[in-house]
Amino acid sequence: MKYKRVLLKLSGEALMGKKSFGIDPQRLDQYTSEIKKVKDTGIELAIVIGGGNIFRGIQAEQSGMDRVQGDYMGMLATVINAMALQSSLEGAGVFTRLMSGIKIDQVCEQFIRRRAIRHLEKGRLVIFGAGTGNPYFTTDSAASLRAIEIEADVVLKGTRVDGIYSADPEKNPDAKRFSDITYEEVMQKGLNVMDMTAFTLCHENHLPIIVFDMNTPGNLLKILQGENIGTLVH
Repeated sequence: MKYKRVLLKLSGEALMGKKSFGIDPQRLDQYTSEIKKVKDTGIELAIVIGGGNIFRGIQAEQSGMDRVQGDYMGMLATVINAMALQSSLEGAGVFTRLMSGIKIDQVCEQFIRRRAIRHLEKGRLVIFGAGTGNPYFTTDSAASLRAIEIEADVVLKGTRVDGIYSADPEKNPDAKRFSDITYEEVMQKGLNVMDMTAFTLCHENHLPIIVFDMNTPGNLLKILQGENIGTLVH
């Protein structure tokens, strides 16, 4: 295997599948199957999941709600997704721990770095919910931060598209896909990989990012086996 410890970032929207809101059981089952195949290889795996399928703090702000309140509501949405993923994974026989950036003792453990690393060393899959636990930070930032804290080898950003393009491939058929690109090139070209806080954290800590299509069966395992899938930012 190319990597020993990996952080996988999933968007909340990805869990909607073909639905317009909430969680699609078929998509959840698909992701569970993909993740289990990886876990069965012995890789240490952590996951950060967004909450956009349930609630987004930025959208709440646009409708007149207090931004901080909206962001905390968004964090709770990520915990709902994390609980759904945890339940599905444990149903498939994967030992998991859910750790939250905010205290919700009845539901999950509070994030403590050393404890998270210990869980990974013991072979448990760790899901990080509630983002960083602070308003004004996205779940992309949470993914970068947690990856650095647990000393992950790479951040895998699972999306709907098969990598980073020179323009939006869903709008521009002439968009060019990069197989690999440097942090500096991403910034010079103004490409949208992660929000700037998240991207800068990875850049400053020399943490590679792979953007790939999570919805294509087998992609996740192939990346970890060293196949050239998606776009590597280094």
